[in-house]
Amino acid sequence: MSGNFIFRTATAITLTAALVLSASALSASAEPTDITVRVLSKDAKFIGTSMGGVRVTIRDADTGELLASGLTHGGTGDTKRLMHTDAGRRSRLANDSAAKFSATIDLDAPRRIEVEAYGPLAQAQSAQRASSTQWVIPGKHVSGGDGWTLELPGFAVDVLAPPAHQSITGPTTVNVRANVVMMCGCPITPGGLWDANGYEVEAIVLRNGKQIGRMPMKYAGEPSQFAGDVEVTEPGMYEVVVYAHDPANGNTGLDRTTFNVATK
Repeated sequence: MSGNFIFRTATAITLTAALVLSASALSASAEPTDITVRVLSKDAKFIGTSMGGVRVTIRDADTGELLASGLTHGGTGDTKRLMHTDAGRRSRLANDSAAKFSATIDLDAPRRIEVEAYGPLAQAQSAQRASSTQWVIPGKHVSGGDGWTLELPGFAVDVLAPPAHQSITGPTTVNVRANVVMMCGCPITPGGLWDANGYEVEAIVLRNGKQIGRMPMKYAGEPSQFAGDVEVTEPGMYEVVVYAHDPANGNTGLDRTTFNVATK
């Protein structure tokens, strides 16, 4: 019995030592690998701190293991660098001011990595999600140049008036006003780099769940502000969906509000 006990104990110690050595060897072989993620607003600049940042998630694409997560921080980047019209191979877009999320992960073997971006977090009604995958090799950083860049489509549309669930006595005219910016927060003005004259901003009006009309909204004299009037003659629960659309590339964003109309 004592001999068997000694044998089993020795075997257990040997296996434990082997496992420890194996784990140590695995840990020693893992290499720190830098990944820098930036997120571009479609047809505009980088999305950073001014818009609440973008939530970035880095996972193993095959196993789903979470490797890192965080928010992009920084500015929108250099306008001239981003909005250039030069032909040929695209030049580097990011400079030191461009918002980013950086992480260092330990890799012991090549892994297919997925990066997901969700935001902008300061405009939750306009937030979108984008993701991509690529192979990452231990010690081979994905941080040079623009790093790993994703693009988020959309406009950040924020209905300012009427406030949600307002009670109104009709018949009357309701002023609808919205703030419309690029996802990076870049302003929209007539004749500007982001030209208000090139975008369609419209309100879709529903009463008790049924569409009753559409109303073009016009530039309201201040950067990114659009407005229009809705005539309401019938009582009911109204919903107004305000959308912005760029016919040149299909970029689209929207927000909505509701109000209740009672007759006098």
